[in-house]
Amino acid sequence: MTHKKDSENMQAPFKADQVGSLLRPASIKEAREKVKKGELNLKELRAIEDREIAISVEKQCACGMKAATDGEFRRSWWHLDFLWHLDGVTKVEAEHGSIAFHGKDTKAETIAITDKVDFSTHPFIDDFKYLQEAAAGKQVKFTIPSPSMLHLITAIRNEDYIPLDRYKDDDALLNDIALAYKKAIKAFYEAGCRYLQLDDTSWGEFCSAEKRAAYAKRGIDLDQLAVKYVNMINTAISERPKDMVITMHICRGNFRSTWFSSGGYEPIAKVLFSNCLVNGFFLEYDSERAGDFKPLRYIKDQKVVLGLVTSKDGTLEDKMLVKERIKEASQYVPLAQLALSPQCGFSSTEEGNLLTEEEQWAKLALVAEIAKEVWESDSN
Repeated sequence: MTHKKDSENMQAPFKADQVGSLLRPASIKEAREKVKKGELNLKELRAIEDREIAISVEKQCACGMKAATDGEFRRSWWHLDFLWHLDGVTKVEAEHGSIAFHGKDTKAETIAITDKVDFSTHPFIDDFKYLQEAAAGKQVKFTIPSPSMLHLITAIRNEDYIPLDRYKDDDALLNDIALAYKKAIKAFYEAGCRYLQLDDTSWGEFCSAEKRAAYAKRGIDLDQLAVKYVNMINTAISERPKDMVITMHICRGNFRSTWFSSGGYEPIAKVLFSNCLVNGFFLEYDSERAGDFKPLRYIKDQKVVLGLVTSKDGTLEDKMLVKERIKEASQYVPLAQLALSPQCGFSSTEEGNLLTEEEQWAKLALVAEIAKEVWESDSN
């Protein structure tokens, strides 16, 4: 990779950026149904996914996105598909939907830790390589769940969790997860990845007064856990090369345009923003459920991508109102350190949010248009 390209990578996250997932094209949904019926094989499905990813990359660039993703087109979940391919992690059925969203239930499947957590090989490496190939020299970004998610789902949310002998000391589990992710990050880098995002809804839960109270009743100290999660993430990313940008996306749930938790960032702001060594934070800020900008006072040198454009419906935001909110946020973080994106992806699960593909592309174009007007003198 050239010096010029490395320099471009280090500008990420970009003034106009995106979280990652995109609505699945009808052809992919139809192909998956045919696979279930035995009418199509996995090789044929992948060829359809390849074609749609290449088309999507072109559309993202046409909208003004500086970094294209694969839309997470090959996944059914934003997180589980990655986690259940880690060593020691097993896909299991759940009694009910794995997460209870407001008014809707997800598929009844989840994960369990059944052996030592580690990283050896992973299908997402080949998925990234194809994205890079399809982008034909354009900047790309790849997304995976944060290490926090593996621990939260298996050892915290699961009230029936019984640790393996190896993990009776929970710190041993946190350490193994961190080391597995360290290997994963190295593998992505060696495959050519220079812009990687860790998606993490644990912090959204930690912001919720309701969920904090529920965890406290179970004897779980979320303040202590937050410190451990920051340390785990920092260990996981500690050996990333200087030309690799790693960001974190935080939201409060995004399934079929619904949500999972509410609450401003204040409960986690100091420990997370002041201590987590990622290059930038993608922060949900499209509704009152995310609170105000005051917690941003704890941001150090990380970039902050303001998720002011909702991905939950197709109504376009008023540009002037978005600009006013960016100006408001700049009271706590310098304007040059800020950027703009949708608040989340458009399809955190394969079902997708309740808007059309045309509305999705219009949202991304709006982000790029506003960013150009706000930071028109910026080199990004």
